[in-house]
Amino acid sequence: MKKQIFFLGILSCLIFSCEKVVKPVHDINVIFDESLSNTQLDGRLLLMLSTDDSDEPRFQINDGLNTQIIFGVNVNDWAPNTPITFDASVFGYPYSSLKEIPPGEYNVQALLNVYETFDLATGQTVKLPMDNGEGQQWQRSPGNLYSTPFKIRIASNGIQNVSVTLDQEIPPIEEPKDTEWIKHIKVKSEKLSEFWGRDTYLGAHVLLPKGFDEHPEAKYPLMVFHGHFPSDFGGFRTTPPDPKMKPEFSERFNLEGYNVIEQQEAYDFYKRWNEPDFPRFIIIEIQHPTPYYDDSYAVNSASQGPYGDAITYELIPEIEKQFRGMGEGWSRFLYGGSTGGWEALAVQVNYPEEYNGCFAACPDPIDFRAYALTNIYEDDNAYYYPSAHKKLEVPSHRNYLGQLQSTLKQGNHLELVLGDKSRSGQQWDIWEATYSPQGDDGYPVRIWDKKTGKINHKVAEYWKENFDLRHILERDWDKLGDNLKGKIHIYCGDMDNYYLNNAVYLMEDFLESTTEPYYEGEVLYGDRAEHCWNGDPELPNAITRLRYNSMYVPKIMERIATSAPEGADLTSWRYE
Repeated sequence: MKKQIFFLGILSCLIFSCEKVVKPVHDINVIFDESLSNTQLDGRLLLMLSTDDSDEPRFQINDGLNTQIIFGVNVNDWAPNTPITFDASVFGYPYSSLKEIPPGEYNVQALLNVYETFDLATGQTVKLPMDNGEGQQWQRSPGNLYSTPFKIRIASNGIQNVSVTLDQEIPPIEEPKDTEWIKHIKVKSEKLSEFWGRDTYLGAHVLLPKGFDEHPEAKYPLMVFHGHFPSDFGGFRTTPPDPKMKPEFSERFNLEGYNVIEQQEAYDFYKRWNEPDFPRFIIIEIQHPTPYYDDSYAVNSASQGPYGDAITYELIPEIEKQFRGMGEGWSRFLYGGSTGGWEALAVQVNYPEEYNGCFAACPDPIDFRAYALTNIYEDDNAYYYPSAHKKLEVPSHRNYLGQLQSTLKQGNHLELVLGDKSRSGQQWDIWEATYSPQGDDGYPVRIWDKKTGKINHKVAEYWKENFDLRHILERDWDKLGDNLKGKIHIYCGDMDNYYLNNAVYLMEDFLESTTEPYYEGEVLYGDRAEHCWNGDPELPNAITRLRYNSMYVPKIMERIATSAPEGADLTSWRYE
């Protein structure tokens, strides 16, 4: 009997103990205040946690070693004061789940990247983040809602009773004002408006030559500086560096006072621009953000629309009309670095007679056999090297010594948190949005599974035939060669941080093999040079990246001298 009583006592204690065991909870609720909006909202809701007090969490998310933590979910028809719960099932970066976050004290912040609805000409309806003058930066986009950061503690038993309220809205951005030298233009594109189902505009910042008003008889060649979204024309300053400005250290270039250097270079360019021997050009920087990125990549695209045609046949002719450009292919030149490098080459290839030369520095992959370190045609998985027994991730970023900062998988997982369906606004997604066919749902078809890295080779073949610049040149050289002879110039560091030099090697192999005609351009490499080396063997990237608007001028003048058609105007714009 006593044994029975003892057993029952033990059993009851076990049952009681089991009832007292509490499973860890990892829940954070987010609402938005009705004072910000009384309508239902669509978008990508982002939750961020940070151990770094130096800045708001929203400014601390990246794919480098110093990144903080982020999670993301889609919201549709989200009503004010209605909680959205982030639990352990929500995918995050660099921790895939809230339950993986170590115990400790964190700053917490939430942000809604607002989506708008587009009824496309193709018949599909999509929801995407509209650019609002910031160049597709979700952290800074006007109209996005965000919360005031506050501290929470994550305990060993999880996260409980945490609620975040979106109580602030990012204000509008003031547009730049015209000056004596720099004018701003916006043109409604009929082609893009038809595609997107709403009025769509292209913009440009126009740098006028010295004596523009004093020489109404002059017509000018046009230099197109391609690159990421420009808030205004950069690198041009009419006054010396601000003496009151506090020098800042550049981690990227390991230089103290780099902000002062930038202002000095901008002022030096202003002085050079006004020297008697400097040719009188028009230079433009184009604003063409899309709902997918800060830049359209300046080509026609299934999911983004006919940006190539819109820029070449709508925007540029209007600029030339307003500012007395010559309006002829021989008088137009393209240059840029990174994204701008790819664009300069791609535009030249796609519109061979409309432009007279491209200077492509550190271009994004121009041969997809070297899509960074991935061969999208032969590899089965983008994230891992092939191996029977070992799992080794493919790198995506290095320094000039080969030291790694990120992998392809990590960068893509961050993008997946920021937005599904190629909506992150980041690098791998914009390549996908530009190069991929449009899916039945209206969004770009994935080149690979965003979580696993498995490559879709059917999509890869579409990329090959439409956007692999080396393949297109090789395939069509008998048609393109005569119109591209002397026009292709490519520059890249042999230690490019993103391994972009590998594709340049493959492109060079083809270009040097060309006959009837030989390409008559140049491909140069910077020894141990990182992204974005642009062709100067004497000066470091930190300086040459600030001299795009003047460094190719001698080569452009040589090209004009050898290629301008008989009777071309070579004098009206050469005044002192």
